[in-house]
Amino acid sequence: MGYRTKIKPDYNLIEGLVSTGAKVLDLGCGDGTLLSLLIERKQVKGVGVDIYEDGLNDCLKKGLSVLQLDLNKGLSRFKDGSFDYVILNMTLQATYNPLQLIKEMVRVGRKAIVGFPNFGHWKLVLSLLLKERMPKNKTLPYEWYNTPNIRLMTIKDFRVLCRESGIKIIGETFLGEDGEKIGGRLISWRAAEGIFELSSR
Repeated sequence: MGYRTKIKPDYNLIEGLVSTGAKVLDLGCGDGTLLSLLIERKQVKGVGVDIYEDGLNDCLKKGLSVLQLDLNKGLSRFKDGSFDYVILNMTLQATYNPLQLIKEMVRVGRKAIVGFPNFGHWKLVLSLLLKERMPKNKTLPYEWYNTPNIRLMTIKDFRVLCRESGIKIIGETFLGEDGEKIGGRLISWRAAEGIFELSSR
């Protein structure tokens, strides 16, 4: 099992959510692109976590601090409040126990940043209705039989999960199909991706 995806997240948007000089834990860090950017532009003290050796090797070549861990087994190696931010971008939908991982993120970090594709986007829903096949787009470029995405969720699903689990949503950002920020009405239908800032406090 893995949680690698082909999705190209908006790193600049995440950079804007992180304070200069913060301590950051980047979960599912891949080749370390986001972590490198945060170190360079925000002078963060960062650690990356991934399960795949090739991504970890790329991180080590960049001089990044990384650990090989399976996120499905939790974050027990980290103490409460060890980081200012714990980031999980475009990976939550590929984990076995998302709620456990989110709870661990807000335990380990003062704040958590979670980004995921919105499976309730209107074009995905319409495509499923009209074609009767699992839809694909820029955010979800896989066939049903080779996708790493094992949890199909919508923005509303995520909000309900947080509310029912006592996890505070302290910020929300939504992106359209082309990565542009969107606002206004019917966000649950219009957003291709949601990025949430969370806290347990």
